Amino acid sequence: MQCIRRQPKRSVSEENILREQSRRVAELNGTRLGLKDDKDLKFLLKGSQLLKVKSGSWRKERFYKLQEDCKTIWQESKKMLRSPESQIFSIEDIRDVRSGHKTEGMEKYAKDVPEYRCFSIVFKDQRKNLDLIASSEDDANHWISGLGKIIAHSNSMNQKQKLQHWIHTCLRKADKNKDNKMSLKELKNFLKEVNIEVDDYHAKKIFQHCDKSKTEALEDDEIEEFYKILTERKEIDKIFQKYSDAEGFMSCQNLVRFLYETQQEEDAVVAAPALIQKYEPNERAKRGNAMTKDGFLMYLLSDDGNIFNSSHRKVYQDMTQPLSHYLVSSSHNTYLMEDQLTGPSSTEAYIRALTKGCRCVELDCWDGPNSEPVIYHGYTLTSKILFSDVIKAIKNYAFKTSPYPVIISLENHCSVDQQKVMAQHMTTILQDMLLVAPVDGNKSQFPSPEQLKGKILVKGKKLSRQEDPTGTNGNNNLEAEDVSDEDEAAEIEDESVKTEIQQKGKSDTLKLAKELSDTVVYCKSVHFNGFEDPSHPRAFYEMSSFTESKALKLAQESGTSFVHHNIRHLSRIYPAGWRTDSSNYNPVDMWNVGCQIVALNFQTAGTEMDVYQGRFQDNGFSGYVLKPEFLRDEQTKFNPKSITEGTWGTKKKLLLKIISGQQLPKVNKSKNSIVDPKVTVEIHGVQQDNNKKQTKVIENNGFNPKWDEEFTFDIEIPALALVRFVVEDFDMSTKNDFIGQYTLPFTSLKRGYRHIHLLTKNGDPYSSSTLFVYIDIQDCD
Repeated sequence: MQCIRRQPKRSVSEENILREQSRRVAELNGTRLGLKDDKDLKFLLKGSQLLKVKSGSWRKERFYKLQEDCKTIWQESKKMLRSPESQIFSIEDIRDVRSGHKTEGMEKYAKDVPEYRCFSIVFKDQRKNLDLIASSEDDANHWISGLGKIIAHSNSMNQKQKLQHWIHTCLRKADKNKDNKMSLKELKNFLKEVNIEVDDYHAKKIFQHCDKSKTEALEDDEIEEFYKILTERKEIDKIFQKYSDAEGFMSCQNLVRFLYETQQEEDAVVAAPALIQKYEPNERAKRGNAMTKDGFLMYLLSDDGNIFNSSHRKVYQDMTQPLSHYLVSSSHNTYLMEDQLTGPSSTEAYIRALTKGCRCVELDCWDGPNSEPVIYHGYTLTSKILFSDVIKAIKNYAFKTSPYPVIISLENHCSVDQQKVMAQHMTTILQDMLLVAPVDGNKSQFPSPEQLKGKILVKGKKLSRQEDPTGTNGNNNLEAEDVSDEDEAAEIEDESVKTEIQQKGKSDTLKLAKELSDTVVYCKSVHFNGFEDPSHPRAFYEMSSFTESKALKLAQESGTSFVHHNIRHLSRIYPAGWRTDSSNYNPVDMWNVGCQIVALNFQTAGTEMDVYQGRFQDNGFSGYVLKPEFLRDEQTKFNPKSITEGTWGTKKKLLLKIISGQQLPKVNKSKNSIVDPKVTVEIHGVQQDNNKKQTKVIENNGFNPKWDEEFTFDIEIPALALVRFVVEDFDMSTKNDFIGQYTLPFTSLKRGYRHIHLLTKNGDPYSSSTLFVYIDIQDCD
């Protein structure tokens, strides 16, 4: 049995001093957030009892409190031997705070409690939602409003403020005896906390340099001096000195020179004064229309100094082309939170996908009890959710991230009666959002994303003898008929699934209800029977789904034909049946032949999803990216397998220097574990462009590693290329641990000195982890 060492009991006066120090720290951090004397913040710092809801029978009172760093929430736990770290979660981990019954848990287990007392904390990663009930409406409002303000203010802090806040939090953590002083031992613990290993000699040297009072402890100004040494950016000082005067000011004229010569900004003359006003903290410099080193660093760490072209953060592409001319962010088996065989299904999965910019979601529909259709992965043990609940979630979240159309991809296995219920739910819940007739009588080609703004389209089977989707020909009195059954679940390579299918006796046809057929306008599902004969063209609204292997085979054997097919028709690609672990395939190969609806498992992190999100952060994160001109031109001869015949844009040479890293996160949370980072740069595009190169390993320094390594890449087709930067913790004996990554289209790269703001495994931004790089792009001869 482990012995628990008792802490020496503090006197009342010591407790009062600590309480006062804690109050002052909280006040300082509140002020840094711009929330000085805020009532909601004060309430959260005091904390309150809340009912935590887990199920219909599990509802228990727990105490929750915002810690003095104004960054973490402490939650009471009754579990034995629970570590202190597990009782804390960070504000940065929160994706959303929802009032009322806005999660599955609240909908199921808290309907007896008034909505005004209920709220839920939704996390960024795969962690379960935290469903909570306050004792009063006022308490609930304090929590909802207070958390909302902290998240909003934290997000609006600049990088320097975030860094300062983080370092001071780490300093406070290292100050074990809470005397607001730092001994040499505490300084060494602090350096480990911020992910840097310094030998005793160097630690002592830094300590002695800062300890001006010779008291063997750093305090106040001495700690600030230590902070300055720690955060010094010599690589940026060097750039600044080249363009500044002897007094340490960079004139507006010299800033114009830097922006034009080094950053290759075309509007340097207009941009320079605006950047000074925006980022310069020194009022004297600002009045003199000049920039100090601090202002220069703040500019380089800002959105204007980002590697991603900030003008691509808004919709800038032509959105008036036919729908088939765009790549569409699309999810496979959207309802699944984990694997394809036994994992949970959830409406939350739809909300997460839609808020990540997804524009095409999938619903596998089966007969459910009480005449209510359900959604789950057929023939498997995945859990079931109501079709109506999913349609409600889609209605509520379809257009929060993007105003452009959402496509509901139906895989229908229901009886005629329950198909009628599906149609009724869609028409009554979605109302005007649901597209039920052609736009402006357009019967010859797809309408554009612009014309379809705010609309939800249904992709599914259509009665063959009924009037066609665009309103011509046919018998409109037909009630139901047999159509071919496209059963993707039956393709799963799993013995239990195959046994289940054999026992049920699967049919190749399905009776389709007219009511459900009527909801399909522009996306009629048909079986693919080869590329069309020009003398007998297929209707533009007919679309097919392909497994990744079938699509890849077509791309390799008939690349140009596939490109032509995708100019006029939509193609949907989905993962192979053997991917029962919800792994993903490479989407780039499919985009290279113009496939639009390339569906991935959004719940699975990894290179494929990084590349996917990298592609769709372009064009304002709208979920629609216009294909390059050579993938839209009716006369195109483009074939990604043979790119020599034709001109597909100017070939480019990418010159890249990985200079340094800043505040890389710890991978192993052990206090003594320091990362050994290395950077890999990958190019994803046509086969000739695929490439990767990596830096050396920097040992024991995740705080400010320096590489200063240069790489060159030749890019044959820039319009199809993406660049991925991956940082890993090198391990000689096992697989390297992932630290962070960032992926962007080659065409969104900015030149010059730039910061790359790294993302987590799940694609969320770290608060202050960056790479500093230099980029140049040249035309190839």
